[in-house]
Amino acid sequence: MSKDYYDFIESVNKKTGIDLSLYKEAQMKRRLTSLYEKKGYSSFSDFYSSLNKNEKLLKEFLDRMTINVSEFYRNAKRWEVLEKRILPELIKDKHKVKVWSAACSTGEEPYSLAMILLNLLPPAAFSIVATDIDELALEKAHAGLYSERALAEVPLTMKKRHFIEQGAYYKVSDTIRNCVKFKQQNLLKDSFESQFDLIVCRNVMIYFTEEAKDLLYQKFSNALRKDGILFVGSTEQIFNASKYNLVSEDTFFYRKM
Repeated sequence: MSKDYYDFIESVNKKTGIDLSLYKEAQMKRRLTSLYEKKGYSSFSDFYSSLNKNEKLLKEFLDRMTINVSEFYRNAKRWEVLEKRILPELIKDKHKVKVWSAACSTGEEPYSLAMILLNLLPPAAFSIVATDIDELALEKAHAGLYSERALAEVPLTMKKRHFIEQGAYYKVSDTIRNCVKFKQQNLLKDSFESQFDLIVCRNVMIYFTEEAKDLLYQKFSNALRKDGILFVGSTEQIFNASKYNLVSEDTFFYRKM
């Protein structure tokens, strides 16, 4: 790691509490170099000097640092397994179902969860908290306005029931929006709530170092109730699940033992 980059991540950590050393260096460095060169800077030290004084640039940097690629029902077959197999088991004891969408990006994932849960339960029977580190992504999530492309995997019946067409965009209905509570959170630094029935964290872990993944899987396990489920992305199979007191329930679904 070059001194310029090392000093940069140390300074960013002190200013924001975000530890970039826990992200894969090559990917993060490439992403940030592209940003500072686009803005006309020639080094990480020059870039940080401006970040420290310019709130708008700092927000743009934080937005670029995070990976906001999302869509409703991403990898639709896994969502079908969630609805038809996983959730019926989780809700059968009739307690209020507690769900967390971790690193929720611009809201497509937690809103997908709300639509599925409303097929099975009344709104009062479940709660969904959705968190992300990126303030701009959370603002978009709150707005609940999406392009046609983001809805490509949404079943037509769900699209008609839960979205309102607004020009070239679709707005999530108030019924769905009211099911989700959004808040800002740093997964690697902040403490987690506990006793979740379902934690969904997909297509995020691939950007972290092995050290960070190990920390997060343990934190997720601790945050689940016994027999709760962790749902991960399609490139994020946990090969040593038992280390975290987890067992494979289905492809990309892990149950807390």
